[in-house]
Amino acid sequence: VQLQASGGGLVQPGGSLRLSCTASGSIFGIDNMAWYRQAPGKQRELVAIISSDGSTLYVDSLKDRFTISRDNAKNTVYLQMSTLKPEDTAVYYCNALLRETPFNSTLPYWGQGTLVTVSS
Repeated sequence: VQLQASGGGLVQPGGSLRLSCTASGSIFGIDNMAWYRQAPGKQRELVAIISSDGSTLYVDSLKDRFTISRDNAKNTVYLQMSTLKPEDTAVYYCNALLRETPFNSTLPYWGQGTLVTVSS
């Protein structure tokens, strides 16, 4: 199983970006999907979670600017980020709780991270 994240890049303050992360490989089912981020010199932190039925949970400080969504048919989770600030600069990681077969336990898988830089 692989999680491939994309969509990062350099954006000016106030701009927007949309991150994508697709899970591929032997997948029986995916439960929660999430985005985390890790800024330079800081610990990785949760950004948002979305369940298989579309319920969402956000870090309070980001919920007005970030939107998480998913396409279950494509095993893909998205993060729409708007009104970006320099403090949003970080490597963004996707996470999925999934099982490979009906007989496996649900395990967490991580994407490789995509760098978002907010700078003028």
